[in-house]
Amino acid sequence: MKALGGEGRDVRFIPAAAEHALEVADDAVEELLEEGWDPARICLLTTGSRHPEQKATVDRHGKAAYWSGFWEGEDVFYGHVLGSKGLERSCVVLCLNEDGTRDRARERLYVGMSRATDVLVVVGDPAVVREIGGADVAKRLGC
Repeated sequence: MKALGGEGRDVRFIPAAAEHALEVADDAVEELLEEGWDPARICLLTTGSRHPEQKATVDRHGKAAYWSGFWEGEDVFYGHVLGSKGLERSCVVLCLNEDGTRDRARERLYVGMSRATDVLVVVGDPAVVREIGGADVAKRLGC
């Protein structure tokens, strides 16, 4: 298979240390909303610990209601990358809120990068991207 060019999704990279990545990712969601994206078309995925909004939703309403929130698509969906295999949203903010040393770090990065259909925003440490994705991935992301 050969990449021959053409149009693809809009890919953005925002540098952030792992300990600040959640805050920066939340800001990226706000920017997408300000650009006019429908909240139902936005998803924030973490690679490390779960987002506080995901934890709160599951704790308050249970897993069934949490997942119906994805399928009903009324608001921004917060999830973990390993629970999102096979699922897509128009806009995905991939939050690399880990240092890249966890088990399956490469898989987490690649699964997260493949969930967006229109806009992918990757938030994380450029060194972590280079470590787990390699120099070519880092270059393509612009970090």
